[in-house]
Amino acid sequence: MDIFTLIQQRFPLLDIERRFSFARHTTIGCGGYAEVAAYPKYFAEAVRLISFLKDFGIPYCILGAGANVLPQDEDFDGVVVRFCSLSRIERTGQDTVYAETGVTGGALLRACRAFEIGGFEPFTGIPMTVGGGTAMNAGIAVRHFSDVVSYVDAEIEGDLVRLSEKECAFSLKDSLFLHGAVVLGVGLKGAVSESGHILREAAIYRARRAHLPKGRSMGCVFVNPEGYSAGKIIDECGLKGAREGGATVSDVHANFIINRGGTAADVARLIERIKNTVFEKRGIALREEIRRIP
Repeated sequence: MDIFTLIQQRFPLLDIERRFSFARHTTIGCGGYAEVAAYPKYFAEAVRLISFLKDFGIPYCILGAGANVLPQDEDFDGVVVRFCSLSRIERTGQDTVYAETGVTGGALLRACRAFEIGGFEPFTGIPMTVGGGTAMNAGIAVRHFSDVVSYVDAEIEGDLVRLSEKECAFSLKDSLFLHGAVVLGVGLKGAVSESGHILREAAIYRARRAHLPKGRSMGCVFVNPEGYSAGKIIDECGLKGAREGGATVSDVHANFIINRGGTAADVARLIERIKNTVFEKRGIALREEIRRIP
């Protein structure tokens, strides 16, 4: 029995589809197909699905907005779990909100502006979902998700649990949720503000992102080493414009790889070339910010 039929029989009300395209659903625009994609509609269904996949040894991966990820060219004989239907957001206090994992960054900012809750403006323009942003501790120098998360509802070993911010093991572009736990909902704390002020602050951060490279990319590929800019290091190593097949180091920002019709293998080769060159020339081991899937 194939995976699609097996899941369909076990979860007759679950939304599922065959032949999910990674190229169509990631910002880098490459990769093969997954045999099945599943779209849980509520927490209990998500927990039961993930537990089932683990118990039966069926490979799976969680995919949010499809940014900061690099798929493989080979087809994935497993399940892509997507939380698009878990998109509820509500005000829980004067300066707090609760957002389900599938809420997009744009939806979060719009809702918080309507609630007149500020503090999330630094995330303006970052392609993400709340779940992905939490898992990867997304953000910029002045603010990361770890600065605004109060607690996370997550799937851990078949149970739905609530974790405090400290239990999430946040660090630079990392968290517990990149190591097995699955984000389902997040309690977020901002600050009372006025909608006009929130709009002005968002415009400032949007303008700061206007200079970033255009085209299909994963965003920044590498974490900035302490005290350094990864993009500047890569540039100083003469790698701007470096190319592997259809993948190119951006001439605008060297921490971006632009896909101009290339394959995932092209991108992966270019990443390794950058890491090797930087280590040889500068003695710095760059750490990838992106996540490899599956």
